[in-house]
Amino acid sequence: MATLKVLIVDDEPGIRSGISRILKNFSVDFPFIDEAFTFESIEAGTGEDALDILNSTPVDIVLLDNKLPGIHGIEVLEHINQKKIDTTVMMITSYASLDLAIKATNNGAYNFVPKPFTPQELKTAMEGITKHVYLSKMTKQLNTEGKQIRFQFLSVLSHELKSPINAVEGYLRIMQDKQVGSNLEDYETMIDRSLERIRGMRSLIMDMLDLTKLENGKKKREITKVDLVQVARISIDTMTPMAIQKNIKVFLDSDEPSVYLNADSSEIEIIFNNLVSNAVKYNVQDGSVNILIKTEGTKVVISVSDTGIGISAEDMTKLFQDFSRIKNEKTKGISGSGLGLSIMKKTVEEYYHGTVAVTSEPDKGSTFIVEIPQNC
Repeated sequence: MATLKVLIVDDEPGIRSGISRILKNFSVDFPFIDEAFTFESIEAGTGEDALDILNSTPVDIVLLDNKLPGIHGIEVLEHINQKKIDTTVMMITSYASLDLAIKATNNGAYNFVPKPFTPQELKTAMEGITKHVYLSKMTKQLNTEGKQIRFQFLSVLSHELKSPINAVEGYLRIMQDKQVGSNLEDYETMIDRSLERIRGMRSLIMDMLDLTKLENGKKKREITKVDLVQVARISIDTMTPMAIQKNIKVFLDSDEPSVYLNADSSEIEIIFNNLVSNAVKYNVQDGSVNILIKTEGTKVVISVSDTGIGISAEDMTKLFQDFSRIKNEKTKGISGSGLGLSIMKKTVEEYYHGTVAVTSEPDKGSTFIVEIPQNC
């Protein structure tokens, strides 16, 4: 097991000890590596104590309260940012405000969790930040340990591809041995299932390649004048066969016949493909998808709404995490790599300094809104 050092900074001893107890008996498992992550807690009651620890001890994660005696948490965060201390910070405070959240985010905070929180809410937040820390470490190792990173990349692929490959092989052997007799419909069913798994494998491989390029900055970009409406139409065409199967109507609306953005066309395709694909895949029979593209002042707004199964509050917290998939009775049989939305969000934020927001209600549907500055 790998152990991550967590610095808990809070002026209330009960909160510090409570978090320590929760983390002591908690571990995070990834589906694509053999080891789990456990946590070793270090406690600090003031911002000054926290700085002393950070300046002398390597810390992987900082859980940082803002309202502290002496220097406040946001000042500790600014120090971490200025000194380029290699750690990941999650703010935990009962004095949450929009201004504080913006200031914390601008200074490099990974997440913002308001107090009071339940043990489960803390665990969910720790799962997200642990995945972030792990992927960040993988990226940093890329330049110095290229072989190891390639091994990790192949390990992920081999793990995720094993099940669908075994399934396809099983179907082929059944057909080869004619175990289902002479009924052609049974063979067609197995062919359809095999093709679905092959599509899933292809999607996973492409998503893994996109993620690797994003994380290590190796992607070659070609900036041109891209028509967002045209890219949206291509994405709709790609998803039309699945939409027809579920009798889903897809509508495209824009305030102009063409809405242009200086961008890399492949990156814009990633954004639309993931938004439209999810809206169709997680929709209901006879549902609908509404895509709106418009300009608002100096930014472009892309809105994709569906009448699908929706997203619970718990699932919303991990929606954009790498390899995160919503798993429940309603999502059985829906294939995916768990990387699409993560890649889409990273593309919007890192390449275009934009934002991705989502609202959702279970059993009613979801709306994803992407905003990108036109002068990005």
